[in-house]
Amino acid sequence: MSRVKTLQSLFKRYRRPGDIVFAWVFLIGAVFLLSEIFDQTAYKSRGKLAAQPRFWPAVSLGAMTLFAAFHLLGSALSERIDGRWREVLHWVKSIEYAGWFIVYAAVVPYAGYLPTTIIFAVLLALRSGYRSAKMLGAAAVSSFVVVVLFKTLLKVNLPAGRIYEVLPDGVRQIMLTYF
Repeated sequence: MSRVKTLQSLFKRYRRPGDIVFAWVFLIGAVFLLSEIFDQTAYKSRGKLAAQPRFWPAVSLGAMTLFAAFHLLGSALSERIDGRWREVLHWVKSIEYAGWFIVYAAVVPYAGYLPTTIIFAVLLALRSGYRSAKMLGAAAVSSFVVVVLFKTLLKVNLPAGRIYEVLPDGVRQIMLTYF
């Protein structure tokens, strides 16, 4: 029992809600990356150890795994705090916006840059809590201005979208060039 108390005093620290979940996720990620080191890096039969392409990534991933294990041990030996799942839910909510961007990037090649940008700007305004016609109109107009700025003035080559293929020839050329 004294050994556990010694470990507890050695790893005593102030915890935050969700710390144990973060420690597990980080350790699992570190072990996964370390397990992939042989498939993702090369070994050259000649040369010094420190000059090997695999050496420094392996050192950094080994240290990351070691410190992740220490973090998990410290989290496991610390007293529990309420609010773990509320904190994890907050992290998941933050990831939602990355999901919005991934869906946006997946839809652009099909619907085109202009319609997708306007639709997603309005949807994100709604998601953020804006409900008035004035604010939704501002989101649509500002996204339209961004598209015109990028395509026309800055000459950025952006995906046209497959939906433009069904437009009449004259309109299709305008949409491909300016929107």
